[in-house]
Amino acid sequence: MSLSQADILRALELVKLPASGQSLAASGRVADILIDGGKVIFAIGIDATEAAAMEPVRKAAESAVGGLPGVTQVLVGLTADKAAPSAGMQARQQAHRPAPGGPPPKPAGVPGVKQIIAVASGKGGVGKSTTAANLAVALSTLGLKVGVLDSDIYGPSMPKLFGITGKPQIVSGRTLGPMEAYGLKVMSIGFLVDEETPMIWRGPMVISAITQMLREVAWGELDVLVVDMPPGTGDAQLTMAQQVPLAGAVIVSTPQDLALLDARRGVAMFRKVAVPILGLVENMSYFICPECGHRSDIFAHGGARHEAERLGIPFLGEIPLAMPIRETSDGGRPIVASDPSSAHAKAYIALARQVQAALGGATRAAPRIVIE
Repeated sequence: MSLSQADILRALELVKLPASGQSLAASGRVADILIDGGKVIFAIGIDATEAAAMEPVRKAAESAVGGLPGVTQVLVGLTADKAAPSAGMQARQQAHRPAPGGPPPKPAGVPGVKQIIAVASGKGGVGKSTTAANLAVALSTLGLKVGVLDSDIYGPSMPKLFGITGKPQIVSGRTLGPMEAYGLKVMSIGFLVDEETPMIWRGPMVISAITQMLREVAWGELDVLVVDMPPGTGDAQLTMAQQVPLAGAVIVSTPQDLALLDARRGVAMFRKVAVPILGLVENMSYFICPECGHRSDIFAHGGARHEAERLGIPFLGEIPLAMPIRETSDGGRPIVASDPSSAHAKAYIALARQVQAALGGATRAAPRIVIE
């Protein structure tokens, strides 16, 4: 017997709201119910001031749905639009607000994770996820303990890029154990939801899912966690940049003016929330014909370098448009792992060395693999 939304709502009739005693199912607060086999994901809408009071309700909802026949996993998020603060709250916020010109408060870190970096792009289709995957493997070859968080909820790529199948296991309570490949720890919504299931979620549910994948995963001890950011500069990206203690951001762009215009917006977004820009990467920088050796600048060339100079940020290098990169990515074998001595892999390793140097001493480790 397959689960339905009606089954979920019937289970939630047993969960009562603390103030009114009304059932959660009848309250109209349950939204975005997603059923994927035995896995159930949904959101509970709350006011921003109710977060603490509604946490027991969230746990009760999780327990009620988890008891249904056929349910193997439940993920419930509390989502809230930011409410206008009361006069008293405004006074308390003002009292604890940093002095004008002072640094903004830092978000809480992730236990065991030394530094978190974002790999981002102003638009989709520029090879951001492929760059993030190979950068992560390259950092690992430099002797670092590395994890990868795929925060692109609508288009998760890491299961495919790393050739990972299967589902993460619960290690305790709500904490999941990450998947592993090529010496990396990896987490993605793609491990929890069937790849053909459309993620028709509103922004708050997306943020809730990303936050849970970040903070409710047993990452262990990591030198660097590489976050593959969603493309663009919308609410999800801005909230991620504000809520995650990012040590820096790598911006990926192709050389043409249209992509660089969007990359410029990405740089501006991270600067707005005081996240250091580690640098700009020019992906699909040029194409070398494997038959005749002729070079073609399909998307122009050098635009990212010039843009980095204009913006006053580091230029991290050029990654070619090459069939081996595409073939190894489609095959779940990142080229840095599958062909580390290739020129393409060396381009990613050079990128990783610059990122390591920019992050400083917190990521220094004895090299595990040295490729010259």
